[in-house]
Amino acid sequence: MSTSTASSMDVPVQRQSSLPCVIGAALIGNTLEWFDLSIYAYFALAIGKTFFPSQDAALSLLLAFATFGISFLIRPVGALVLGAYADRAGRKKSLTISLSMMLAGTFLIAVMPSYAAIGVVAPIGILLARLMQGFSAGGEFGSSTAFMMEHAPKKLRSFVASLQFASQGLGVVLASLFGYFLSVNLNPSSMQEWGWRIPFFFGLTIAPIGLYIRNTVDESPEFEQAHQHDRHHPETAPPAVLLRSQKLFLLIAVGIIIISTASTFLIKYMPTYAEENLKLPASSGFLATLIAGLVLTFVTPLTGYFADRLGRLRIMLCAAVLYIGLAYPFFYWINAHPGKASLIEVVALLSLLKAVYFAPLPSFVADIFPTSSRVTGMSLSYSIGVSVFGGFVPAISIFLIKVCATPVAPSFYLILASALSIGALLAARFKLRLR
Repeated sequence: MSTSTASSMDVPVQRQSSLPCVIGAALIGNTLEWFDLSIYAYFALAIGKTFFPSQDAALSLLLAFATFGISFLIRPVGALVLGAYADRAGRKKSLTISLSMMLAGTFLIAVMPSYAAIGVVAPIGILLARLMQGFSAGGEFGSSTAFMMEHAPKKLRSFVASLQFASQGLGVVLASLFGYFLSVNLNPSSMQEWGWRIPFFFGLTIAPIGLYIRNTVDESPEFEQAHQHDRHHPETAPPAVLLRSQKLFLLIAVGIIIISTASTFLIKYMPTYAEENLKLPASSGFLATLIAGLVLTFVTPLTGYFADRLGRLRIMLCAAVLYIGLAYPFFYWINAHPGKASLIEVVALLSLLKAVYFAPLPSFVADIFPTSSRVTGMSLSYSIGVSVFGGFVPAISIFLIKVCATPVAPSFYLILASALSIGALLAARFKLRLR
């Protein structure tokens, strides 16, 4: 039996929680995660000056983004710990822990005094907060995606799973709205002193609601059946099974995720890119990412709906090939015609390609792994992909621009990421027989 068949069969278990409640419980934490990620990336200039002051403004910015990237290195650890917990104790319990840790990290960033007030403790505190968020996020993707998919009918699984990434778009929309309105209503001094903290305090109001909702829904019926089976047929811990006999699954899943996460963090870098390289006001970058968030929020589930009918692999391959062909022209155009309109056009088109590739990805990756190790496999592959190929995109982009002496250099990384993902998709087709 193929992996995809084994992992996606419908389980005749009585469902108690309605699908909309399950979806809401799964997605609220993901929305908060991407809201916090976006806010940190958007306000990197202010955060760099507050916690990583330097006479060289570029160095402060690089240190802020390096801290942003370093926090992704702990994601695989969180994926192993929380993923294994989800595969053993339940998706719901793991989701509660991850959201609680995310809340603690957000609180630390919101209230942390500046470097001028408490010295080196400030940047250490910010790094600790980002590590906590990175650890929690490591288990969030796999647990929430599996939780939704395992409640959904087979014919709607791509659509339901695509809502995972639509919620990322919603987090970007909320973050961009904050960024835009704060940038046009606060002067640079106020923004630097306290304005950037406002969105983080807003995030603190979302998490308790998410915790309450997650405590009110029932566990995944597919997990419950698999868990009952495992009680009578105990197996090795999921991480050990994954690393011993499912290494090919893991490698293919990481490869598929590469272009998705690279494009995600390139878009998050665009407000800083627009301000530093195109010399546009900060509000232009926030407006562009707001449009990007709207595209992701609405196009992703629409594509997910059609993926259930047209085939996931075909859609993802088309998007990845278009990335290779259009990445360089996009960046060439935006630098040849710098302005708010061209910035919005390019970011919107990048987001459209991202949404098309994004939508089928969660269900596709979920079908690579069996139920007993699904969350561990999804979480670890996603975390490795984000850690290695995503979180450092802003820092890599800054580095490439300096080394290559051209502002179009970020497109080179996007082209490489696309080529790697195309190879992984073809491997999934011919090695695992997934479509």
